[in-house]
Amino acid sequence: MHYCRRFVNMSSVGCMVVMTLLAAGFVGTTQADAETATGWPEFRGPWGNGHVTAPGESIGLPLEWSEDDNIAWKTPIPHQGWSTPVIMDGQVWLTTATEDGHKFFVLCLDAATGEVLFHEKLFHSDDPEPLGNEVNSYASPSPAIEPGRVYIHFGSYGTACIDTETFETLWERTDLECRHYRGPGSSVLLYEDLVVLTFDGADVQYLAALNKHTGETAWKTHRSTEWTDLDDDGQPLREGDFRKAFTTPTVITVEGRDLLISPGSFSAFAYDARTGEEIWHTTNESYTPAPRPVFGNDMLFLTTGRGPSELWAMRADGEGDVTDTHVVWTVQGRPVPEEPSPLLVGDLLYLVSNRGIVTCFEAATGDEVWNKRLGGNYLASPIYADGRLYVVNTQGRTTVLKEGRAPEILAENELDTGCLASPAVADNALFLRTRTHLYRIEAP
Repeated sequence: MHYCRRFVNMSSVGCMVVMTLLAAGFVGTTQADAETATGWPEFRGPWGNGHVTAPGESIGLPLEWSEDDNIAWKTPIPHQGWSTPVIMDGQVWLTTATEDGHKFFVLCLDAATGEVLFHEKLFHSDDPEPLGNEVNSYASPSPAIEPGRVYIHFGSYGTACIDTETFETLWERTDLECRHYRGPGSSVLLYEDLVVLTFDGADVQYLAALNKHTGETAWKTHRSTEWTDLDDDGQPLREGDFRKAFTTPTVITVEGRDLLISPGSFSAFAYDARTGEEIWHTTNESYTPAPRPVFGNDMLFLTTGRGPSELWAMRADGEGDVTDTHVVWTVQGRPVPEEPSPLLVGDLLYLVSNRGIVTCFEAATGDEVWNKRLGGNYLASPIYADGRLYVVNTQGRTTVLKEGRAPEILAENELDTGCLASPAVADNALFLRTRTHLYRIEAP
């Protein structure tokens, strides 16, 4: 059971303005205002929101495939990793690591043929902390790529910048400490001349922005979370998962200022993207969030984590503690994902729960439009292309649904093994990383 909770902290005029903008299909200022891109430069795509194309546009992504149909190539990937591939200039980059966490690798494949062009061990750990489950891996953070450079990240185990033409390592960092507890999970974000990294561990919680060109620290901001689960000596009563987070931040523009939105355990923050200064924060009762926030129609949508799981729709302006003033509506319980990121298309918000329930909401109000059980388990984030939602599960099935106000399944496609990594797209091809292989899926 779940319910939507509306807040009356906005004036009636403010609510009417938000409703009008949503109805008109207005999208707030984000990276998504750019033209449709042809590559996949970071986790969640060219605008960080899972969109491949703008609404109404089409690139001819395949609708149906199987192991014997519409597979351009299939390349085995050694070891283990759930990072999403990044794609640019005919190259596909992804990370992997040995299952014991001692060795960390990067691979570059030819996007047209699947040939491995580069396969190198970047880092080594003598004493990695055990993961304790199969949900995460030692190579879960997704890289980020731009013309000429790719940025590889394994959390505290190492970060490197590689020249995409010569495969030379230009700089690396292994001194950013964090006890990841169950492995790293936050992906790389590029902003102007900064490489933004997130370290939400069992011991420390901070964000660090590195200079793209040198790898030097430009700013470092520790979370200001006020932990309440402490004993009389100030020591934590609950450790480990209750301090961690796996989120990747997103940059939005609000009132002319670029804000870095970054949820953590029991909190969420907006920082000045250029300086790392905290602008506002919220507090909640949840821990270990993973989904990446999305922004559109002047509304920010973020999930709080586990126990309880909530999705918050909120205004993104303000300063200080905005918990009681800026949350417009929330959804709790079954529809809220613990790993898959929300997908906002026009005035509709789609959630894919870990247990395979897709729920469509009115983005302005939180009213449920429909829900559909797909079956299976889900960790990968959905993507939007050609008026369709592509939803991939851990058992090997990709369900393609039609965008809109009624649940309509267009196709169900099976591969031998399932995906924990989120899909990537370049040109008119879908790139799926399963537990064992990387596929290029493309119609003839």
